[in-house]
Order: sequence, then structure tokens, then C-alpha cells
Amino acid sequence: MNISIKRFLSSEGVANFASSLMAIIIGLLVGLLILLVSNPRQALNGFGAILFGGFTDMKNLGQVFYFATPIILTGLSVGFANKAGQFNIGASGQFIVGAFAAVYVGVKWTFLPGALHWGVALIMAMLAGALWGLIPGILKAFYNVNVVISCIMMNYIGMYLVNVLVTNTVFDSLKNQSQRVASTAVIPKMGLDNIFRAGNSPSSVNAGIFIAIIAGIIIYIIVEKTQFGFELKACGLNPDASKYAGINSHRTIIISMMIAGALSGLGGALLYLAGSGKSIEVLDVLAPEGFNGIPVALLGQGNPIGIIFAGIFVAYLTVGGFNMQLFNFVPQVTEIIIAVIIYFSAFALLFKDFIRSHYAKDEDKLTKTRPVSQGSLGGDK
Repeated sequence: MNISIKRFLSSEGVANFASSLMAIIIGLLVGLLILLVSNPRQALNGFGAILFGGFTDMKNLGQVFYFATPIILTGLSVGFANKAGQFNIGASGQFIVGAFAAVYVGVKWTFLPGALHWGVALIMAMLAGALWGLIPGILKAFYNVNVVISCIMMNYIGMYLVNVLVTNTVFDSLKNQSQRVASTAVIPKMGLDNIFRAGNSPSSVNAGIFIAIIAGIIIYIIVEKTQFGFELKACGLNPDASKYAGINSHRTIIISMMIAGALSGLGGALLYLAGSGKSIEVLDVLAPEGFNGIPVALLGQGNPIGIIFAGIFVAYLTVGGFNMQLFNFVPQVTEIIIAVIIYFSAFALLFKDFIRSHYAKDEDKLTKTRPVSQGSLGGDK
């Protein structure tokens, strides 16, 4: 095989795509085995539902984008912090704190007109999420507190704090959840509800999916095209070397965690301001969207653009899983299949290393055996 082709196959982007694709295929095959064991007669129908359920009609496709919106942002949150060498397992707490800030503004700040209302709600959510990410960042930067431990603590503090705040400020006692936000705080549909619908039943998709995609593009530019992005990656790859090079690792860690928190907070706002009827329930349960961002970041290989597609893919599986219930599969089976696929996404890094090392070895062999031209050995005598 030509050396240029091998270099292309071993490049970062191709290796990322191939390794993620291998993880998805293996995960789906394991999911098929689970279906065959649980219900052999309907296994193929159920498998078809999860593969093609998101395309059965335009409403389902719209629901894919609706479910993808928050997990794209929590995936970006986890992936961005990881660039600085930090495992942001606190996306759940940042998500729900940001969601409360948005809902509070949406319910109480009705003096804000039109688009200004939902715009301010999004900004306040990002600020709240950034504050929740700032605390673990400071603890790590100045006191070397393990960011995983501090983030887990902040998750539970955030959950209980939001329960108290909702109960004391925007509580609907009849439903044990937050009140509905004002209509001016709802994210605009931008005509998407007229496109993604089935008959008279529209989907919940709105402009939030565009905001999530734009956020991913901005994060990509920050990471790949700016000096701060270079410092971020240098700090993540080798903290000691980055300090020796004059990079302020304390500042880098703190800012990266703040941006990660802001992304998660924005995800919470977009979910609860979607106008889908979803409200913050007063329950002692951590927000699952924050944890779903972890496999999305893994499947997307930490690349912001890859995370966008990974979030859409996981949401697609979720919508397809709903259709599996038509073939007498209990919801728990659907969750198992999605969990298996997510589990295998964790092995994408191993696949990536295998692919790159395989082609790198072949390229080295070809380079060593290639005849060297006389002109390259010192020129004319």
C-alpha cells in the first residue's frame, strides 16, 4: 500500500472515526445477542426498531435533535475539561444548577421582553454552571484536590441545593416540580416544529440544537486555533513541561473548568426552556444528562465536532429504543443495549491506538526498505 495512503489512514481524524465506528458496530452486535436471548421471536424486529426508529417519521427525527441538545453540551463540557487533563464528572451538578438559574429567570423575570427574556435566562444558566465548575477548578489548581472527588461532592450539593431553591422559589406543590416558565422564556422553534412533525403532532425540537452545534464549533476553534487552546492541551499532556515552558497551569485549569461548567449549565437551560412541558422535579436523583455526556465525549474522541455527531447518535439510539417497546421489549432491555454500546465506546481509544500503531509500523518498514537516491547522500562531489 502506498505510503501516502497509509499516512492518511493513520491520521488523527481517520483513526478517531474508524475507532468510534468499530466500537459502535461491536456494541450493536452485542445488543443483538441480548435481544436474541431475551425474546428470540421479536429480536430482529426489535433490532430494526433501534436501528431505524429515528427515521420512521419526521417527528421522531425531530425528537432525536431534541434529546441530542443537552447531551451534546454536557459531552462538550467533559471533553473540554479533559483537554486540560481534568475529568469533569461534575457535569450533572453544573447542569442542574444552570437549569435552575434558567427556570428561575424564566418564571420570575417576566419584566424582560421577548427574546431578551430567554437570552438572559441562557446567560444566567451559563454563569451558574461556570460558578459550579469554578470551585473544583480552584481546589485542584491551588490545593491539588482530586477533581473527581470534588466534582462528585459538588454534584450532590448542587442537587440538594436546587431542590431547596425550587421548593422555596418556583415550586408547583401539586406536581412536586418547578413552575412552567413564561412563554417569552421558551426557546424559539424557528419553524422546526412545522418540519419535524407527524400529522398534527409536532416534535419538541427547537433552536437549541443550533445553539449546541454553534457551541461545539466555538469550542473547536478555541481548542485548535487559539493560544489558550494550545496551552490547554499542553497542560493536559504534560503539566510539568507546560510549567517549564511558562504556561500558567493554575489559570488554565480554573478557566477550563469554568468553561466546562458553563457548557453544562447551558445544556440544562436548553432542556428546561424547550417548551416541551419538562420541569425540574424535586427528587433526590442526580441529573442523568450530566453523566450521559461522558460516553458522548468518549465516543466523540474528545473532538468537539465528533462530540456533536456522537450526541446525535446516542439520542438516535434513545428514540429508536422507544419504538422497541412496540415489539414487547421492556424499557430495561433498551437501556441495557444503549449501556452496552456506551460501554464499548470506552474501548474506542484502544481501537484508535491499534489502528495508528498498525499503519505506523507498516510505514516504518516501507521507509526502511525504500531505496535512497544518490542525490540525498550528500549531493554532487
